[in-house]
Amino acid sequence: MLCEKFRTESSVSEKPAKMVKLVVATTVDPASICPAKELLAKPGWQPGPTLNEGIRSFSNGDVRLLEHDKGIVEEDDLDQRWENATGQTVDEVIFLSKHTAVSNRPALTIHPIGVPHLKEGDVPPQGGKPGWAAPPNPRMGPWMILLNKIAESHNLIPEFEITFEATHHGPVTTKPTMFIEIGSTEEYWKRPDAAQVVALLVWEGLGLGGGPPVGNWSRKDGCWVGQLLSGYSLPMEDPGPSKGKVNAQDIAGTWKHSIRAAYDATKAGFPGGEILAHLDQKSFKSWQKNAIIEFLGAQNIKIGKPGDFQKS
Repeated sequence: MLCEKFRTESSVSEKPAKMVKLVVATTVDPASICPAKELLAKPGWQPGPTLNEGIRSFSNGDVRLLEHDKGIVEEDDLDQRWENATGQTVDEVIFLSKHTAVSNRPALTIHPIGVPHLKEGDVPPQGGKPGWAAPPNPRMGPWMILLNKIAESHNLIPEFEITFEATHHGPVTTKPTMFIEIGSTEEYWKRPDAAQVVALLVWEGLGLGGGPPVGNWSRKDGCWVGQLLSGYSLPMEDPGPSKGKVNAQDIAGTWKHSIRAAYDATKAGFPGGEILAHLDQKSFKSWQKNAIIEFLGAQNIKIGKPGDFQKS
């Protein structure tokens, strides 16, 4: 899913509540805690409150770095828990984590989160709740460009693949969220240069070094990256041989809910934007593609043309 902003103007009559950004790390994952330590080594950080569950925090401007001791997908609702404990409003969440892949190739990845394809009663293997997708963090696209630049300057390219991942896990959040990951084996999870690149991405991307933040949705127009669904997030039961046209309603599976959940989450992440669907034509069989196009049309979800997704 990709998003495009329309300009809007409004007036503000009341002083807004304190807005903060959460960066979340865990001590049990070297690809998470190592970049967090690199980030905390930079100037401006102060100790913050500790949540009742023993989650430690550090403050730097409008950024709060949270550090806990569980698996990164095990701490649901950190955004709401922070708001309840501090009275500060969370406007986005960024998780630092490891990435695993069968290829074992070194990689730096960015992705949104959710398990929109699971049905009620399913047990998510990596956190989240069935049928849910978090609003995608609008920074993902601009930060991918920045990540390539920083990784290249630290000589990680071409050794490391720099790429987006599809939506595939939790934890549960309600605010615009993204994961930044180091992959794909323990050797690379512990790489100091990879940790430095991720820390610098967050540092520069959030404007902590004094420069302008990168990827603020309210400041740019053009094409943005939203929820990303792969084939496993679109379960479609093969209708079998048919002499006539197969309609979308004839194809069972949770694929329709998955699309709708991803669309609604993307719309929440890009208020005021036009939501476009992008289809990787080569990833689908003809009956799958036809069903998806039919369903998108019935849902009034516009399918973008190649020109819609060009960098502006």
